[in-house]
Amino acid sequence: MNKAIDYYSFITIEKQMMEKADLSELSFREVLAEHRSSSGEPQTKEIVRLALEKLKASGKEVRIYDSTKQLLGLAVDGIIINDGKPLIFEKNIEKALSGSYAYTVTENHQLYFATPIQNQYYENAYVYEFVEDISYFYAIMDQIRYILFAGAGGFIVLITLASLWIARNTTKPIKLLLGAVQSFSRQEFRTVHLNRKDELGMLADGLDSMGRQLHDYIQYQKQFVSNVSHELKTPLAAIRGFSQYLVEGENENKELQKIYGHLLQESDRLTRLINELLLLSRFDKAGSNELEARKTEMNELIQQVVMNMEAKAKDKGIKIMVSKAQGEPDDEGTTKVYANINPMLMSHAIANLVDNAIKYSGNHSQINVEMEQMPSEIVIRIRDQGIGIASDELERVQERFYRAKNASTANGSGLGLSICKEIVERFNGYIDMESRIGEGTTVTIVLPRV
Repeated sequence: MNKAIDYYSFITIEKQMMEKADLSELSFREVLAEHRSSSGEPQTKEIVRLALEKLKASGKEVRIYDSTKQLLGLAVDGIIINDGKPLIFEKNIEKALSGSYAYTVTENHQLYFATPIQNQYYENAYVYEFVEDISYFYAIMDQIRYILFAGAGGFIVLITLASLWIARNTTKPIKLLLGAVQSFSRQEFRTVHLNRKDELGMLADGLDSMGRQLHDYIQYQKQFVSNVSHELKTPLAAIRGFSQYLVEGENENKELQKIYGHLLQESDRLTRLINELLLLSRFDKAGSNELEARKTEMNELIQQVVMNMEAKAKDKGIKIMVSKAQGEPDDEGTTKVYANINPMLMSHAIANLVDNAIKYSGNHSQINVEMEQMPSEIVIRIRDQGIGIASDELERVQERFYRAKNASTANGSGLGLSICKEIVERFNGYIDMESRIGEGTTVTIVLPRV
């Protein structure tokens, strides 16, 4: 930038020097015209003297050279000096004798400007050179440079502040809207309002309206499921009772007994489904403080769940291996790991996951239930060697009523994993799943440790 300023600014002063050189050349040529003669040295000295008298005030220094680059005359500060030995730039003289302007600027800001003078034969017979002190020019350039840099700095600061202000006023409402959308995706509906009349304000109003409608719809849907589940419990209990009576009373017709047995089995399945729906309804209505969480020892809870599931696993020849959390033993020689949970609900969640592992595993396989304690977390892993879940279905299997495509090998409602997810998340934990088709599934529960 400095070079650009110097270059474009120097063009102006160069033009001024050229105009001054042209005027000096005219004055010099007038002297030549008045003393035009073919005589030699005496006439040349007179021409130089007269030219110096006329041009001595045109610069700090004025020099006249002949075609052999010999200094013929010198004037300093308007005074003619006969035996001076000034600083001479021969390249300037050579260039001027070739017919062009030539100049040199020294470090102390002295400008040496040379221009050719032609005789009556249009030959470059003399060189007129003047010296100008252009320190003023560099002082002006320094001031201009300072003003430009100060202005540029101020402009950058202004643009930065303006950009920050614009960004803040633009991104802040966008972040608010994005947060609202993320809350809506978690079914956490809240009021969205922006005190604006532009498109962002209209979008906020639209989101707010959509949130209210979604909230009302979901609440209506949950209430409907809860009401239907309650209403179905009584007639379903009657159907199961009659089915049980028919199964036990039919001893002659094996075909009828088989039909009654199937009816009883389906009644039990519907009963489990309604119980699961009621449990989900309880989660939807209850707050975290209504779930009666308390400090619970997790090794014992897992051991109890596995003991309850062993009979079902034994029917398929499946072995359940339990690995307790490792750590510093207490005074009784056992490792205690605690979490703040509702023991009944967490037992239901773990039992549901173990039950899934049994249902979707082949005969004579193995299920590993492992627990590991971290500084601030408890990790429970349930590994099976079952049919596995496709990678594109891993996220969806925790949705309500969703069943994997290969899950038809066992009965289920599609609510088990979603209930487990609800239970674990109610106690500030989360569930993670890994699976490969034909190799098995690992379900990981992570809970805060207390």
